[in-house]
Amino acid sequence: MMRFGTDRPRRRPNLTPMIDVVFLLLVFFMLASRFGVDRALPISVAGSGGSYSGPPRLIDLTAEGLRLNGTPIAPEALAEALRPLTETPADAIILRAGTGADVQALVAVMDRLTESGFTRLVLVE
Repeated sequence: MMRFGTDRPRRRPNLTPMIDVVFLLLVFFMLASRFGVDRALPISVAGSGGSYSGPPRLIDLTAEGLRLNGTPIAPEALAEALRPLTETPADAIILRAGTGADVQALVAVMDRLTESGFTRLVLVE
């Protein structure tokens, strides 16, 4: 039988370069990707000099719920209750968020009004 020398132990592959490459790819994709969709809300800020005409259209958002001109109202009925108070969808609708009001609830009310066709929402403090 022929012997070619002593058996050497098997070498394990060095994984350090591969880990470096994976880390660099991870950093690249984290910096290059977008995790959320940015969205802008089309609103006017009070004091911008616009004119106001017609009956009052004040929507108060509190921790307890919505009020239209001081009367409690369900969010689903808000758009229909505003129709008799406006001449055109471009009439100003005043939104006021009270203490304890949730920002997401305010955005939901604004989305609902925008979907109903109202285009001029004014946010006041």
